[in-house]
Amino acid sequence: MSYTTLTCPSCGADVKQYRNPFPTVDIIIEFDGGIVLIERKNKPFGWALPGGFVDYGESLESAAVREAREETTLEISNLRLLGCYSDPARDNRMHAISTVYIATGQGTPRAADDALNLGIFRLDALPELCFDHASILADYEALKKDER
Repeated sequence: MSYTTLTCPSCGADVKQYRNPFPTVDIIIEFDGGIVLIERKNKPFGWALPGGFVDYGESLESAAVREAREETTLEISNLRLLGCYSDPARDNRMHAISTVYIATGQGTPRAADDALNLGIFRLDALPELCFDHASILADYEALKKDER
């Protein structure tokens, strides 16, 4: 069921409260021969792709640019879509649908905002990752092999 029924305290009528997934973005930032990962400051702790929630009134692309800047201080360019990831179990806090982008980073990367730490990793030397980010990066690696 995608909704629950609540009772209006004023009139006693049944009111539907809809439960919808939360839109998020993740960004695979190509930088200095590797990809940028952040170590999360908040639960769930661990390494992850930079990303976060899309604000009301914000496009997915704008959210990707903003989240990249907020968490890594990098400006990104050449933004392109990898895919959308919607498994309801991908985030144990809530049902989140992520639109994942690939971009090129410019600047000096520094951990900021929700990031405790930041690292540049080769695909063959990744740390353990949060959420479904290992699966996302496997899709990215397959795409890169197809492009060669």
